[in-house]
Amino acid sequence: MKKGFLAFVMLAVLTAFILPSFAQEPGQTPTPQKPETRPMRKELVQLRYVSGADIQQLIYAFLDMRNERVSMSSDKKILTVTAYPENMEKVLQVIRELDVKPADLLFTVQLVMGSETEEKTDPELQADPIIKELRKLLRYKGYTLLDTSLIRGMDKQRSEVILGKQADFELMMIPDVVKGQPVDNIKVELRLRYSAEEGRIGLSPSGQPLTRRVEKDLIQSTLSLKSGDKTVVGVSKLDGGDKGLILILSAKVVS
Repeated sequence: MKKGFLAFVMLAVLTAFILPSFAQEPGQTPTPQKPETRPMRKELVQLRYVSGADIQQLIYAFLDMRNERVSMSSDKKILTVTAYPENMEKVLQVIRELDVKPADLLFTVQLVMGSETEEKTDPELQADPIIKELRKLLRYKGYTLLDTSLIRGMDKQRSEVILGKQADFELMMIPDVVKGQPVDNIKVELRLRYSAEEGRIGLSPSGQPLTRRVEKDLIQSTLSLKSGDKTVVGVSKLDGGDKGLILILSAKVVS
C-alpha cells in the first residue's frame, strides 16, 4: 500500500514538470510574463536634516526594485520616488521618522592637572565631588584647573574645541544620543590631542629660529553617560613625570 502511494506521488510530480514541455511546440518561444499595470505614484521628497545617501539603502527594503525606483539630486537633499501607492506610504513614513532635527547637546569640559608633589588645589575644585573621588583613587595630592569650556554640539555631528592657556590641547567629540526613560543616554567618541611647538632646534637660512612641533594623542576613548551626568574620561601621564592630565566631562541633552 505504501509503495503504491509513493509511486502515485512521483507520477504526479513528473506529470507537473513533463506535460507543460509537451504542450509547447518545438522551437516555440515561451510567452513572456506581462509587466504589472497597476498605477504608480511619483513623489519629490525634500530632505531637511539627513542625506539621501544615508537612507537610500533602507528605502530600497520597502520597494520592488524591478518596477519601483529611487533617485536623488546631486546635493543628496531631494529624493525622487516612483512606487506603488502602498509602498509609497511605507517609504514616506520611514523618511518622516528619520529626517528629524538632531538633538542639541551642551558639554562642560574641564582640563585638570594632578600633581603627586604639589598639594595645592584650586579653590574652584576644592568642593568638586569628582576631585574628592580622585583623591581616594589616585596618588595626586594637588589639582590645578588648566581650562574649562562649554561646547554646544549636535547629535552624531563632530564638535571641536581648543583648550589650555597656550591653546595646545585639541578636543574632538562625536556624540550619539539614545532616547530613553527617564533620561537620555549619550554615547561619546572623543580624542584629546596635544599639539605645540617645543624647543628650538636651530636657525633657518634667514636667521629665524626653528622649533620642533610635537603632536600626540593623550586620551582616546568611547564612553556612555546619562544626560546630566559628570564623569572622568581619562588620565594621561605627562612625559612620565609626577603630573597627570585629567579630562572631566559632563553632557546634557537640551532639546
